[in-house]
Amino acid sequence: MKQLIAALIFLLPGAAWSLTISAYHTSDVHGWYFSRPAKWDKANSTRTIGGFPALSALLKTEKNPYILLDSGDTFQGTPEGTLTKGLATAKLMNQLGYSAAQVGNHDYDYTEANLRSVAAQSSFPWLGANVYIKETGGQTDYLKPYTIVEKAGKRIAVIGIAGRHTATSTLPLNVKHLEFRDEAAEAARWTEEVRKKEKPDAVILLVHMGFGADLYGQVEISTWTFSAEKAALGTLAVARAARPEVLFGGHNHVGLQKGHYDKESGTLLMESYFGLTSVSRVDMDFDDKTGKFKSATARLIPLWTDVTGEDQAVLATLKVFSEQVDKEMSAVISESAADLGTSKAGLDSGIGNWFADAMRRQSGADVAFQNTAGIRAELKKGAIRVRDIFQVMPFENTLVKLTMTGAQLKTLMADNLKGGFSKLQLSGLKVSFRKTEKGPADIKLERNGAEIKPEEKLTVATNNYLTTGGTGGAVFNEAEKSDDTMLPIRDLLIKDVKEHPIKEAPEGGRIVLLE
Repeated sequence: MKQLIAALIFLLPGAAWSLTISAYHTSDVHGWYFSRPAKWDKANSTRTIGGFPALSALLKTEKNPYILLDSGDTFQGTPEGTLTKGLATAKLMNQLGYSAAQVGNHDYDYTEANLRSVAAQSSFPWLGANVYIKETGGQTDYLKPYTIVEKAGKRIAVIGIAGRHTATSTLPLNVKHLEFRDEAAEAARWTEEVRKKEKPDAVILLVHMGFGADLYGQVEISTWTFSAEKAALGTLAVARAARPEVLFGGHNHVGLQKGHYDKESGTLLMESYFGLTSVSRVDMDFDDKTGKFKSATARLIPLWTDVTGEDQAVLATLKVFSEQVDKEMSAVISESAADLGTSKAGLDSGIGNWFADAMRRQSGADVAFQNTAGIRAELKKGAIRVRDIFQVMPFENTLVKLTMTGAQLKTLMADNLKGGFSKLQLSGLKVSFRKTEKGPADIKLERNGAEIKPEEKLTVATNNYLTTGGTGGAVFNEAEKSDDTMLPIRDLLIKDVKEHPIKEAPEGGRIVLLE
């Protein structure tokens, strides 16, 4: 009788049986598989947040049919991710039931061959519709342009778009044979093709890039309007070119509290922050009468473990990986008498000054440069463990020694002093400059209190990311002499902190913004 009543209700003309499919999304996990105290949150500094066990526990409470997606940069950043080179990521994402992942720039950090291996061990497809092989013009064998996810009777197309920045935001040598084509144009082409060929009920774009607007941290922009200039950049431009129902971005480590609905394209855009402290949930509603996509709403969900709980099966998986690395990672190698943090002003920092000083000491060079964005953690006062250095320097970069002129070094700084901020940390010299609308001006380089002359030659230490095409490193190609020592910078940092325990914060004021 109950089944008959239910059937009759379903057939009534006014019955409201709309279907909602929830799309969960992560991005820029960077190997942060575990929960940890939210030390950055003053109001909740002792609460634990994040990680795959918390995400899995949350998903098990979901009543709607759902799919789980990721926009890239999955494993580089922690010892568990680094030492397993993505194996842990593949196993965990398999366990949680991901439907697709878009390749991120840092997923190439351990070579394309390693990424191919990670993809082969994944039970879901890795995407990259705009990634092509230069020599043949064809697509790679480990990335699919799109996938069709069937859920609750609906066919949802998921298309992946890599950022063109990938050519220089991973080690350029790893991707020199690949072409990352225009994101908006490729997204539009593939969306049109997929709609014609597959007739999906909805299209989702996974894109490893973010809004062109200057957004930081977790923000609420659902009611914002953007200028034509801002709309022509980033994922908003991609949305307006392709017009998907939903677009999930990443790369910029921004979290959108409620997403942003763009009226011009009819697309709901969403970003999921960084380090798996939060997950995006987008509810896609389908009309009960026509079955067609109707609308979508979004929210960013913090993964507080006292709210979500933690999945014991996922914790068990993590335990296997953590036991493999804990012995090496937990070894105390030195100590610090000071906290070494980042710069709120965006100039030289405690951690950056120490990092560059260590490179200069270990190389014997006159000066040293490290890209600011390549320093991924702070060092806290107290015991320093191997894990701490891995988190400061998660990349497999090697030390390069060069011979350069004062004029070339001034060009290097001009290329990296944008908007009043420095994209480089340095040792062995002092830089002063003025900020103008046209860029940095009146750049002055000093060493040992004397201004460096244009023709003066200095030995320089830096990393092979910057010397092989990395962002901001073009002038290194003009060096008189360049020698890749093949010595991993992380190993040199470990050696240096053993030899030179940190007794005080390094001298600051190395980069000065003049009034």
